[in-house]
Amino acid sequence: MIPFRFILADLRRLWVGSLVVVLLIAGATALGMAVNLQERALRLGSARAAERFDLVIGAAGSDTQLVLSAVFLQPSPLTLLPGSVLQALTTDPRVAMAAPVGFGDSFDGMPVVGTTAAFVLDNGRETLLEGRAFDAVPEAVIGANVPLAIGDQVKPLHGLPGEGGHTHGELSYSVVGRMRETGTPWDRAILVPIEGVWRIHHLGEGHEGASVSEHADAADHDHEHDADDAEAHGAGRIGPPWVNPPGIPAIIVKAKTIADAYRLRSEYRKDTTLGVFPAEVLTRLFSTLGDVRKVLSVIAMATQALVAAAIVLVCVVHLAQRRRQLAALRALGAPRSAIFALVWSELLALVAVGVASGVALGYVGARVFAQWLSQASGIVGPVMLTMQDVWLAFGLLAIAAIMATIPGVMAYRQSTAVALRA
Repeated sequence: MIPFRFILADLRRLWVGSLVVVLLIAGATALGMAVNLQERALRLGSARAAERFDLVIGAAGSDTQLVLSAVFLQPSPLTLLPGSVLQALTTDPRVAMAAPVGFGDSFDGMPVVGTTAAFVLDNGRETLLEGRAFDAVPEAVIGANVPLAIGDQVKPLHGLPGEGGHTHGELSYSVVGRMRETGTPWDRAILVPIEGVWRIHHLGEGHEGASVSEHADAADHDHEHDADDAEAHGAGRIGPPWVNPPGIPAIIVKAKTIADAYRLRSEYRKDTTLGVFPAEVLTRLFSTLGDVRKVLSVIAMATQALVAAAIVLVCVVHLAQRRRQLAALRALGAPRSAIFALVWSELLALVAVGVASGVALGYVGARVFAQWLSQASGIVGPVMLTMQDVWLAFGLLAIAAIMATIPGVMAYRQSTAVALRA
């Protein structure tokens, strides 16, 4: 057999062509690997983001948009639910928690979300990293990745700067707590009492003694309230029970039993309201995402097939240029099987290096994309190699081992006398 050192020396001598072959294989492998890794990371990250949301109830419309807004905090003008729905859910014996969520304001590009202390504490779980949950209107709890500290002040912005947006001057929030990191868009959210959101939008506060008309009259003064005026209102009551609460975009519901959750979903899935399980919506989205992944995988496989064909062609041309070298080896006593092993081993070595490099490049590319996605949406997707990816790499090597026999057989059948006379 041909010594292993001879194969290495041959590859070093032909390093330019070898490098081109490795790069072609690495690029094709990286494309397919990155598609698989990122699709899996996005699916796992999205599923983790929806774990604590058992049932979401909103106004009739798109269930996908409702989930994207209520679970993933994607800005969208949702139709408001009547406050009577919130009242009914908070008094329903089948409901363990009904937390309204109100959107529309932001602070330094981070969403300000109105909700309840029960939602912040996840109905009794250990969710806070430091501080406490809010227990008054002018208080806020921040997500793990919000660059603020306990005691900082938050003045919410309504709309966008330069596009008619304005800072609410009638109320500011003091940060009193920070939540643990969840790897979800809520890590960049600022959670405040829903009563504060109602107040600064002059909708009332949902409790007795705070009428809508009072705040509607205040709107006629061109938002001239100051911090002292906010303090004059007092902390106010927060949380249920509410009396004639204003409309809200969505309600997060935790039912006492699974059967109760299905009954509630059925009851609120009608003409004016919409009850959805986020997991069901995500399953449909994952199905669509899976179809896209299949298309990209087919494209990646087609690319790999073209690269394989190009490599075989390059090897055949290269083999024609090495006819005299291989014939000399035969003349010096090398058996035909050794010539076959030389050509086959060299090509398989190049493919192995290319596949390994492609796996590494695909992993790095998926990590970079996942980091960008996390910064853009807040969804942290775990990028990790699994046995499925390992078997994919071995499958590519197996195919390469079969295709490498083509130039190997050509070298095996070459006539020594004809090659030496060429």
